[in-house]
Amino acid sequence: MKTGERIDGRYKIIRLIGSGGMANVYLARDLILDRDVAVKVMRYDFREDKDSIRRFKREALATTELVHPNIVNIFDVGEEDTTPYIVMEYVKGTDLKQYIQNQYPIPYKKAVDIMEQILSGVEYAHQHGVIHRDLKPQNILIDEEEHIKISDFGIAVAVSQNSITQTNSLLGSVHYLSPEQARGSMASRQSDIYSLGIILYELLTGTVPFDGESAVSVALKHFQNPLPSLKNFDSRIPQPLENIVLKATAKQALDRYRSVQEMAEDLATVLEPSRRGEPPFEVREEDTEKTITLTPILDEPVGPEEDQTQAATAPTQGNAEKPNVPNKKQGKKRWRILIGVLVIVIAALLYFLISAPKAVEVPEIAGMTEAAARQALEEKKLTVGEVLTESNEEIEEDLIIRTSPAAGTAVREEQKVDLFISSGRATVEFKNYERKKYEEVRAQLTEMGFTVNKEEENNKEIPAGSIISQDIPEGSEVVPSDTTVTFVVSLGEAGVELQDLSGYSLRGVEDYVREHDLNLITKEENSEDVLEGLVISQSPAAGKTVYSNDSITVVISTGPKDNPIAVFTRKITIQYKAVESEEETEESTTEKAPNHIEIYLEDSQHDFSNVYRQLDITEDTSVDLPFILEEGKKGRFKILRDGEVIQEEKDITE
Repeated sequence: MKTGERIDGRYKIIRLIGSGGMANVYLARDLILDRDVAVKVMRYDFREDKDSIRRFKREALATTELVHPNIVNIFDVGEEDTTPYIVMEYVKGTDLKQYIQNQYPIPYKKAVDIMEQILSGVEYAHQHGVIHRDLKPQNILIDEEEHIKISDFGIAVAVSQNSITQTNSLLGSVHYLSPEQARGSMASRQSDIYSLGIILYELLTGTVPFDGESAVSVALKHFQNPLPSLKNFDSRIPQPLENIVLKATAKQALDRYRSVQEMAEDLATVLEPSRRGEPPFEVREEDTEKTITLTPILDEPVGPEEDQTQAATAPTQGNAEKPNVPNKKQGKKRWRILIGVLVIVIAALLYFLISAPKAVEVPEIAGMTEAAARQALEEKKLTVGEVLTESNEEIEEDLIIRTSPAAGTAVREEQKVDLFISSGRATVEFKNYERKKYEEVRAQLTEMGFTVNKEEENNKEIPAGSIISQDIPEGSEVVPSDTTVTFVVSLGEAGVELQDLSGYSLRGVEDYVREHDLNLITKEENSEDVLEGLVISQSPAAGKTVYSNDSITVVISTGPKDNPIAVFTRKITIQYKAVESEEETEESTTEKAPNHIEIYLEDSQHDFSNVYRQLDITEDTSVDLPFILEEGKKGRFKILRDGEVIQEEKDITE
């Protein structure tokens, strides 16, 4: 499968994330539910194997019923161009094999926690009648929060039907294979328990207990060699923890835990102080399935062997009986037949071992050209299978990224090795993001590997928070991790903070609103304080923010209000008061002394605090007082004669 291809029109392939014995696993995008999924597709070299296809489908359908927090969920099962596939939950993280390599040494408590999660998932599967058959760290996924997910339930049974030369993953699986499986017997729940014990061994030591140059040599060790001591590897390992490994990996299935639940219950208390001092677990000495060595019995023994044969067949003392000659002959005949069969089997086995392809390791060819890689494979007597291309951030174009099977994997000579060649760093076609929401675009591009910058400016046409422009043209082919894109993002329409327009002339106000693209509404009022033609007030008030095409209202002064004026005259008579003289002259002539008169007047033109008129009189005198009064105003006057008020009048109107 290539990047971009679609399975069933729904699952878009993103990249290859793993290869197994009979299937490849791809990261894909579910276009309907918009989520990442893992798609397992049966390898091309198994498409003609009807038995493998039948088992693949049957086991895939069976595992869809396993819904458990520690088991990878199966979402869909189908067939694309006669090739079966399984759609599974995508676990973002690594497999347990890689985790052990990266994290070793693993604290006992964490190893126990990981193992408890694995046991929980396997126990659930056993309760539903599903035996995994191929438990190994490569089939156990651990996400970024260290949650365990078990995958590949039941699929391994299809692989076991094929020869070792057909199965690249068998060497990896055989490290965890139970003795009964290694002998060719059917797998059982105890077989899974044996594999669980080997996994726990690897969690505690960072390595597998049995290794060898070929799958056959490793398989033989499982039922012939005792398990290497954990204590010899790490003397600090608690004895109860080693005991769990020893009991789970007992050669005889009857000596192991009866169920995964029993193993889980034992593991739950393994680090408690109450179990300190626990003696080592001892397995039974008997091994009913051990290899039986047969001693051949000849018809006519010769020399020393004759004595041995006779000693072996002679009756013991106290029980001596006359031998039954016919029975002895029949026994010799049966032994001759058995020996003949054994000779044929051994000869056939030797022929197979001599003629069978030898085991070799896939060489490390990452970074080579295709030509150099082919030569390296030929030197190992391996052949090139499929040549596939995929993008890579680190490997240059036209160089080998990796192989399937992976480098270091033990395979048989003449095995096909698929090559994955780099097409260079993946490019994408840049889209047009103008008028889209910036934050949504930023999140999307950042996840793809882009560096995203932002500039802001006001724009009355583009809503605030949306993209005005971009500095990478639409349709450009770019490498996300090498690309920085800058978006100009709208702040929305620019507002104007109104100035205080008080005292502006109408001309000045018109210039101001024209400059800021505002609408003007004017009103007029009389004002005693503001000169005619200037602004009295405004709305909105100064300091408020307005936007393009908003309206403001100003009130223009028309000056003081014009009131009606009353002009009239008030005639008054000022009486004279005679003043007697204390001195008389000889001529004795009599003259009148004048009165000094002061007149105070108040109207629109005169202030009452100032003297309006002064005069001297020697007789009664009439005077006209002129008044000028605005509408609603009143006047008054006051007359003093020689400093004394002789006449006063208020509230004078026309």
